[in-house]
Parts: sequence; C-alpha cells; structure tokens
Amino acid sequence: MTAPSEEGTGGTPLPGTARVPPTVLILTGVMSVQFGAAIATTMFDAVGAAGVSMLRIVIAAVILVALWRPSVRALTPEAWRVVVLFGLVLGAMNFSFYESLDRIPLGTAVTIEFVGPLGVALIFSRKASHVALALLAAAGIVLLTHPWNGGADAAGVLLALTAGTCWGLYIVVAQRASGLFSGSDGVTIAMVVAATVMLIPGALDGGSALLTPHVLLLSVAVALLSSVIPYSVETEALRKMDARVFGVLMSLEPAVAALAGFVVIGQRLDGLELLGIALVVAASIGVTRTPAAEV
Repeated sequence: MTAPSEEGTGGTPLPGTARVPPTVLILTGVMSVQFGAAIATTMFDAVGAAGVSMLRIVIAAVILVALWRPSVRALTPEAWRVVVLFGLVLGAMNFSFYESLDRIPLGTAVTIEFVGPLGVALIFSRKASHVALALLAAAGIVLLTHPWNGGADAAGVLLALTAGTCWGLYIVVAQRASGLFSGSDGVTIAMVVAATVMLIPGALDGGSALLTPHVLLLSVAVALLSSVIPYSVETEALRKMDARVFGVLMSLEPAVAALAGFVVIGQRLDGLELLGIALVVAASIGVTRTPAAEV
C-alpha cells in the first residue's frame, strides 16, 4: 500500500531503472504491494496482524536506511515535525490496513481504503462533475459491503476506512515532506518513526513467534514486496511521467488486489463485489485524469 505523491522525486535515480519505461515501473510497484499484502495475510495466524505490520515496517526501515543512508543532523524543527507526523500516519495506515485484512478480503479492503486518496482528490477539486464520480465510488463501496444481507464485517470495513483516511493524510503530508527532504530521505526517516511506534503493539501481538525463521523469512519478503520495491520504483517513475498518468495507473490497485487475493489465498469475490471494485476504479481514473489546473 503506497500513495501517489511527489515525495522523493529528487535525488539519485534508482540503479538499473534508467531505461525501464515508467509505466512498467508503476505496474511493477502495484503488483508488488498487493501480492505482498496477500502473502502477509498467511502470517496472521502465527503472529497476528499487528505482529506482521510491525515486522514489515521494521524490516523495511532497516533496508531503506541501508539503501539511502538519510542524514538527520541538519534537519530543522519544522522538518522534524513533518517527518514525525509522516511516520505516525504511515504506521497507523499499515496497522489499520492489516487489521482490516484479518477480517475482510484483500480486494474489498483495498477498494474501501481507496476512498482516502479519492477523497483527497475530490475535496481539492473544483469540478461539479466530480460529484457524479463520488456517487459512483459510493455505489461501488455499497456493492462491496452489501448491507442488504447483513453486510461485510463491520470492524473490517471501519478499519479499512481508517486506513483510507490515513492514506489521504499520507498524500498531504508526503507532499509537504517533498519540499523539506531530498531523494527518499523523508519516507526513510518516516519509516523509522513508524517502526518505533509499532514495536510494542507488534511484540504484544506476535510474542516469541516473531523470531521464528519461517516468520522472519516471510516478513523479509513482505517488507520488500510491500514497502521497499513499490516506494523505490514509484519514486523513480515520478521522475519520468506526468502525475495524472501516475494516478490513473495507481487506480488499478483494487483490481490487482482482488487478483492477488484470489491467486495467493483463494479469496473469491462475487459478481456484485467485482462490479463494486470496477466502479471505484472508474471513479478514481475519472478524478486523476482531471487536468492539474482544475484540481
């Protein structure tokens, strides 16, 4: 789970990606993060959702620090305030998202979570036509949660909405951080803050099972797939492509999440739920294709 932002668009390009088309980079990131989430769900029985979230963030923080070696000596008080808020939002987003995955299917959780970035785009839009797109997305969420027959797990839906709210805040804070940090320093330091916050709830949920070789091996895979790879390739892609095109490609995440849930853990969605995902994806694409001057 990542967010379309301009954070980290400066600095040194990611090695080995100079000749890779930006569209390929974005689709790689989308596939990586959703299949990483699907693998993460297979660990919930062993260490709990909070335990998996903590391992992912801690391992990702270690890897990102090793890769980018951010400097903190010259940070201003304003930069510290922004990056700490960035880390808190990042930690809350991942924690609530994994807790939702423990209760509702991956495709459903990601689609509901998508109301966060979609909501940010709609709030800052000045186009009356976006009211129709908001209603389209709302219809999609209703089809996914099917309240007419008892509905999806209420706690799971609420947690996914919480993750979506955090995702929206993530976009706003990341854009602020982009003016204060170079390269991937902002997201790397924020990941360290998030890791620190998640240590206690993750340890309480996972206990000694967190240190078993099988869990640690899967956690490294999840950290790479869900954090390190997508953050890195999406940052590189933003150097080469228009932000609106980036947003359209990112809008495919709910559909890819449904595919990953089916392939990795056998989660099947019925026709109405798939239609709901399609409506949210269509609404998101409609919003992100709006010219920047109109949003």
